[in-house]
Amino acid sequence: MPIATPKQFADMLDAAQKGAYAYPAINCVNLTTLNAAMKGFADSKSDGIIQFSTGAGQFASGLNHKDPVTGVIVLAEAAHRLAEQYNVLIALNTDHCQPQKAASFLDPLLDATEARRAKGENNLFQNHMLDASALPLDENMEISKKYLKRCADLEVILEVEAGVVGGEEDGAAGTEDTPEEHLYTTPEDMVAVHEALAEIGRFTFAATFGNVHGHYKPGAVKLRPEILKEGQAAVQEKYGQDAEFDLVFHGGSGSLLEEIRETLEYGVIKMNVDTDTQYAFTRPVASHIFSNYEGVLKIDGEIGNKKVYDPRSYLKKAEENMAARTAKACEDLLSTGKSIL
Repeated sequence: MPIATPKQFADMLDAAQKGAYAYPAINCVNLTTLNAAMKGFADSKSDGIIQFSTGAGQFASGLNHKDPVTGVIVLAEAAHRLAEQYNVLIALNTDHCQPQKAASFLDPLLDATEARRAKGENNLFQNHMLDASALPLDENMEISKKYLKRCADLEVILEVEAGVVGGEEDGAAGTEDTPEEHLYTTPEDMVAVHEALAEIGRFTFAATFGNVHGHYKPGAVKLRPEILKEGQAAVQEKYGQDAEFDLVFHGGSGSLLEEIRETLEYGVIKMNVDTDTQYAFTRPVASHIFSNYEGVLKIDGEIGNKKVYDPRSYLKKAEENMAARTAKACEDLLSTGKSIL
């Protein structure tokens, strides 16, 4: 099945909202991680989301160029071909893009989708994130309105964020010392976001409730999921039940399962997964190197063992383990067995 069409992606979000589950959004950087994410979704019979950051694009374009747009387009085009092998729906998203990068990153990607549509082809991406959360909310909404208008014209859903996710990951906003009060979106903020954007087009909203990028021991991150409930209630009280947000959960590593599941009750339909799948990918590679040390390295003039220093020998293990971690994310988010295809 090819990558989801705009209508299929909208149907995915509707089904998750109605069914109180969410899709893992797996960050990928190369063909092996793409295959791992798709295998995880397919093995779980779950639809899902694959996303690329600007850093992933730089990596994929090669060290001589480090061009995020070229790299992300290459990854997305590869995903379109690879997805044809599977029987679940997969949508493509770009992760955090700050306003200062938008003209050089989001605009060319939207141009690429526009060019595909002119040829009668599916959108290159179904979803893009504009992360203007470091700006005051009024400035955030002004630039968000501009990009939501263009996205709506192309049947692309825009992801916006208000409030700051703490920590730092692949250039995402926030630092380890972000003031605590900035980690929580207020009900007033959520009402303001609805009022600014709802009439323009469909969007998803990364409201913050104490989430922090990076890796932490379970229970170390102090989440307050009730903030999402309170914000949804404030918006729906003023604008009706149809005003419910499609919410996105960033920075979920270290969250307790009961906290993750609680957010599903309050409208979270997408949860980003990066730190945990990075570790799942790298852990078997490390085991392979340590277990085959004399074969991987040519020690004291020996010739080593080609079978164990062949990159495929350890990348297959990495793919398998990352796929298993993707499947666990599906289970945690209750999307297992719920493909709408």
